[in-house]
Amino acid sequence: MTKQILVGGVPIGGGAPVSVQSMTNTDTRDVEATVAQIERLTEAGCNIVRSSVYDLKCATALREIKSRIRIPIVADIHFDYRLAIAAMENGADKLRFNPGNIGDESRVKAVVHCARTHHTPIRIGVNAGSIEPALRQKYGGPTTEAMIESALKHVVILEREGFTDIVLSLKASNVRDTVDAYRAVSKRVDYPLHVGVTETGDVASGIIKSAAGIGALLLDGIGDTIRVSLTDDPVHEVETGLKILRAVGLLRDDIELVSCPTCGRTRVDVMKMVEAVNMRLPHKKGYLKIAVMGCAVNGPGEARDADIGVAFGDGNGILFEKGQQVYHGAADEVIERLIERANEMLLMQQK
Repeated sequence: MTKQILVGGVPIGGGAPVSVQSMTNTDTRDVEATVAQIERLTEAGCNIVRSSVYDLKCATALREIKSRIRIPIVADIHFDYRLAIAAMENGADKLRFNPGNIGDESRVKAVVHCARTHHTPIRIGVNAGSIEPALRQKYGGPTTEAMIESALKHVVILEREGFTDIVLSLKASNVRDTVDAYRAVSKRVDYPLHVGVTETGDVASGIIKSAAGIGALLLDGIGDTIRVSLTDDPVHEVETGLKILRAVGLLRDDIELVSCPTCGRTRVDVMKMVEAVNMRLPHKKGYLKIAVMGCAVNGPGEARDADIGVAFGDGNGILFEKGQQVYHGAADEVIERLIERANEMLLMQQK
């Protein structure tokens, strides 16, 4: 188990729930636009937000932004260590800097001194695309080994200064390199790990890469906070991150819908039934496993194993609840019964 740090009021590591992060793509100097986007992210389920701090106006804007939002804000710093100090002085809940471009050790020490003064945790964020030139030359490119050495070198600098409120990330645009780097570093440190695959491409590719990389690591028990990187509205990053957590069984806050991909045996419109269930049941009101299955091959088994489920045949269906058959009838009638009972079961969870 990793050690635990606090980002604002959100715990990371130490057995705390895996948190979901995203990053604003507004001009941070535009307080109104940035606050509005953070509010949308918060409503979507984001736990921690990060914003670029690329000049002094961004750093000073953090103070007002923070006063108007409900989740912790992380200052993302590149190149200029003085902006890191200004961001912390204006209330950033956490700092993220990339060791490959922050400068020499004296600058890192200055950042650490300020972080200790303000009790601000630091994420050492290594990206394959910005590995220090010396390490790129040593390893012949941005390899897994180069990423790990970069991260650990800066961990040592922070530790020498007596600073241990550290989070690590080692991201590449290649899923295999990302997974290998996190697996290796997790055996060498007990600091919390921020997990993600960076620069993933278009939305469809990004979702697949993130699900493969983040999902693989979470199933290994690696990862304390995650960020899905998409070239899209950042709200979709949060939505995808939550879906990954649900898929690997780390979040049970919504309906889990199991449905068959359909085949030539199917005699009812399973897609229509699934859409009806999705549209007519409340979401994020509790956990309920629901099965909507199209034939007798896997249908009865999946339906029995769900909290509530239906297995369809030739225009008819059998409804199961907690493993017991409770109704048999025409397809439309059975799906209505399922929706009615599922609503009742979710309401009971809220009492």
